[in-house]
Amino acid sequence: MKKRLTGIILAVLLVASVGVLGACSDKEDAKGADKTIVVGASPAPHAGILKAAEKELEKEGYKLEVKEFQDYVQPNLALEEGEIDANFFQHVPYLEQFNDERDTHLVDAVKVHYEPLGIYQGKVSKLSDLKAGDKIGVPNDATNEARALLLLEQEGVIKLKDGAGLKATKQDIVENPNNVEIVELEAAVIPRSLDDLAFGVINGNYALSAKIDENKAVAFEGKDSEAAKTYVNIVAVREKDKDSDKTKALKKALHSDAVKKFIEKEYGKAVVASF
Repeated sequence: MKKRLTGIILAVLLVASVGVLGACSDKEDAKGADKTIVVGASPAPHAGILKAAEKELEKEGYKLEVKEFQDYVQPNLALEEGEIDANFFQHVPYLEQFNDERDTHLVDAVKVHYEPLGIYQGKVSKLSDLKAGDKIGVPNDATNEARALLLLEQEGVIKLKDGAGLKATKQDIVENPNNVEIVELEAAVIPRSLDDLAFGVINGNYALSAKIDENKAVAFEGKDSEAAKTYVNIVAVREKDKDSDKTKALKKALHSDAVKKFIEKEYGKAVVASF
């Protein structure tokens, strides 16, 4: 009887010890998972910039996982649903519009860079050589068309009516000394259309994707321009996570000297750090 009782006690102790070990293992797994930061991003340049921050995050004790998205809707939905910890692909005006339309609760957590529009050479190499009838391609979406027109105004190609700003359209052109034709095209199409244009005003990300030499650009948006300040690309997080340890670690890593040097070396004038 005594031996049987001893055996039962040992069995109970064994089960208990296994339970404790299992609980410890679960805690370690949970802790490990908590040290992984999952960020949704557009492939270029966002995913590349994140990967450049990977070693900096390791210094803070975090592992980085980048999930690439090909559109501008799913990364915000995935963030709202808690499938990822943050995303990096958009600017504040887009985020605010998305929140309004989708009733999401996402906020700007880290300002990282902006992608200046550039005026790229097509059939003409100098703006001073423009003549009547020459075509200049600009993006046909409201935001980027206004930016393109402001850039053309900056370079003296056109003049816009006072106050047009970031809502400018072709109808706001009040002076066109060379009588050039402003052609509205989908932003992604302009790089492929340069052979048919005198110049094309191209977004930084599309110039990178099309592998257009930055030396073909005769002008870029200035770092202190209204567009640069408004359309800086950000890391977004859920409202409740704005001051979380993960968010703080991301900000520290992305604002490091290592990441700034990477941006300058890898992307030249097509991507400019905002910190």
